[in-house]
Amino acid sequence: MKKIVGYSLIAAVGLLSACDKKLDQNPISQQATSTFYVNQNDFIQGINAAYSGLKTWPDRMLNLSETRSDNLYAVSDGGVREWEGINSFHKTIAGNSYVTEAWSGNYSSIFKVNTFLENLSLKGADVIPNAALRTRLEAEARFLRGFYYFDLVRWFGQVPLVDKTLTPAEALQTGRAAVNDVYSLILSDLKFAADSLPESYAAADKGRATKYAAKGILALVYMTRSGPTYGIKGPGLGVDEWGQALTLLNEIINSKKYTFGAVYNDIFAYDKENNGEVVFDVQYNTGSTPVVGATFPWLLVPDNWFTSSAIGKTAQGGLTIRPVSNDLLSAYTTGDTRKAFSIQTGYTYSGGTETRSFFKKYVDVSKTPANRLDWPINFIALRYTDVLMLKAECILHNAPGTQAEVDAIVNQVRSRAGLAPVANVTLSQLMEERRKEFAAEGTRWHDLVRSNLVETVMQAWITKEDVAKAMQPFQTNYILYPVPQSELDVKPGLYEQNLGYN
Repeated sequence: MKKIVGYSLIAAVGLLSACDKKLDQNPISQQATSTFYVNQNDFIQGINAAYSGLKTWPDRMLNLSETRSDNLYAVSDGGVREWEGINSFHKTIAGNSYVTEAWSGNYSSIFKVNTFLENLSLKGADVIPNAALRTRLEAEARFLRGFYYFDLVRWFGQVPLVDKTLTPAEALQTGRAAVNDVYSLILSDLKFAADSLPESYAAADKGRATKYAAKGILALVYMTRSGPTYGIKGPGLGVDEWGQALTLLNEIINSKKYTFGAVYNDIFAYDKENNGEVVFDVQYNTGSTPVVGATFPWLLVPDNWFTSSAIGKTAQGGLTIRPVSNDLLSAYTTGDTRKAFSIQTGYTYSGGTETRSFFKKYVDVSKTPANRLDWPINFIALRYTDVLMLKAECILHNAPGTQAEVDAIVNQVRSRAGLAPVANVTLSQLMEERRKEFAAEGTRWHDLVRSNLVETVMQAWITKEDVAKAMQPFQTNYILYPVPQSELDVKPGLYEQNLGYN
């Protein structure tokens, strides 16, 4: 909890906004938070700072969701790598940097949001004469807080509920709240955002959260809450809110604001950002000082692929290979165009030949930056294809709709990938189609948990895939990550460790 109180807005804003290339306001510096918010531009900079917490979110999705799932068999082939304990269900990962970042990064962002909202409440009417702008800024902040708390609940289950800035003494008395209590804040924030945000923005503000981004994330919250409990204090509550989710998804579809991309590769093209598929994304600005570009494109890519003679670049990757699992490779049927675009299958480099495969979905080597921390591509957090497939999922959970609608959605996705239509799609088949459609986008672990497939899928996958016998047996406690050891050490006894971890 000390991190929440001690994290400075001044330091945080130095990241600039990850929201949009057009939102590169000057960073706040040499000013205390209490004296910073004195005019309207200060509030614009403040909300941009709240967006900056999204900068590391794509990396988190790849490190904690993609790597945890059956999409990667990320057993290290040399040295100890941080991702190996994530992949292999080690019990001793409370000190893992990826786990620690997920907790501290989200709470740092929540601190910025709470600070912003408190100052908006106290000073907003005096310095922002436009009431509609004040409402929009509040809605943006509450969207972000709901987003960050939803991320925490999915990783950790019970977490401290902090909806205001705290003194150090207050922080040291704030334990973990029940999941349902955290969801109450998430639902309140996202409903306000969905009601209050605009449908779209002018070009200068492209990338800010919209009404439909809020509805999409809120729909996913309802779906996640409707997932099974597994007997743990995790994100699933076993409620039946598939209908509420479907209503929101249909509102996005019926808005006609988004389009199903005709060409799969184009969705992720560097020269086609903000295309019709994008409902919400994390936007990056390359070439700035300080550096605020993306790091996620190379995260799952080995260094020696970039430096191989076929590519001829400087080292840009994530050290050694995090191989795509053989199970996922074999899941793609002949003719599926998504496979070659998303996955590099083998390569030759100075010193040898690598036969294993890795994800390269967001890498365009012609756009390789001089600084490996400064890639110029946005990360799509929610896209229109996802909205359609989430609708199909709701229908399969008995929300209003027909099997014909489910089949039509899946076959639209399959047709784009060059595949023949199928009939009578089941939930398991839908999830397998999502697995291939969203490979390397960080959705797989959450899909498995929400759909009640994680236990059977992961147990069978480990038996089949773990040829090195490096993985621990899967147990439902591993749906959650451990509370970081650094947080446990702040005040021993304030938090209990999640079950299954040392």
